[in-house]
Amino acid sequence: MAEKQKKKVGLFFGSFNPIHIGHLIIANSMLEHTSLDQVWFVVSPQNPFKKKKNLLNEVDRLRLVELAIEDQIAFKASNVEFSLPKPSYTIDTLTYLEEQQGANFEFSLIMGSDNLEHFHKWKNHEAILEHYHIYAYNRPDSLSTDFHDHTSVTLVDAPLMHISATYIRASIKEGKSIRYLVRDEVLQEIKAKQFYK
Repeated sequence: MAEKQKKKVGLFFGSFNPIHIGHLIIANSMLEHTSLDQVWFVVSPQNPFKKKKNLLNEVDRLRLVELAIEDQIAFKASNVEFSLPKPSYTIDTLTYLEEQQGANFEFSLIMGSDNLEHFHKWKNHEAILEHYHIYAYNRPDSLSTDFHDHTSVTLVDAPLMHISATYIRASIKEGKSIRYLVRDEVLQEIKAKQFYK
């Protein structure tokens, strides 16, 4: 009997505080320009050792991600890190997902090319490179490193979006419109719940 084909999943980690169209464009570019079947938005929980007053509760951020992607079946919101020990290290999350769902999915990472500059400081980064593929999208001003040429790293040409969650939060605080920066569903939820005021 032929072995069941595993779905290829790109894990896009982030605080998504809030998720904006830049995130969605990157995720869609990954679907279109790689062999990935799905992109999972892995929402990072609040680090108990780092109180970020601007960081919305993880459940609310997860909800915003769900609203942003509800019409795209190849996207999924993941709360996998909510129940894992804090702080969450990528290798631990990958190991957990592999144990739970490795029979059905082949996991890889999606990250900005600027993350490759500090990748040598990541916990067990050698194991990540040995067992997982990394799809890196261009980030302005990111420096080239040895990792850029690694066989486990593919550089994906995604549109450069100079949109930041920091800018969006500041705009909300100042009473400015964030229309077109986030999906309408996300905008309505932010307004209804008075987030980032």
